Amino acid sequence: MEDILLYFYSNKEAIFIIVLSVFLGIEVISNVPSVLHTPLMSGANAISGVIIVGGIILLGHTDVSGFSVNLVLGIMAVFFGTLNVAGGFVVTHRMLQMFRKKKK
Repeated sequence: MEDILLYFYSNKEAIFIIVLSVFLGIEVISNVPSVLHTPLMSGANAISGVIIVGGIILLGHTDVSGFSVNLVLGIMAVFFGTLNVAGGFVVTHRMLQMFRKKKK
């Protein structure tokens, strides 16, 4: 328990930035009009692609002989980044289908 508290105390600035980013992201995304959804999804896909590359690099430099925070964070970054990219392409494709002419 002391190790966990020491970890949070030594990384309190980074944890504060992450929590603040989550709240800011929720506030920004909830106020986006539907017209801007597709361009923003394209940007989110690009950012998630960078996150996937960063996660792969992190995993490449991690010692896999034991449990480590880097290993868990790398796996989570690759998994959630891939999930976000795939979901973004599916949603963008569905939205673009709405603007196509119907076949008669």
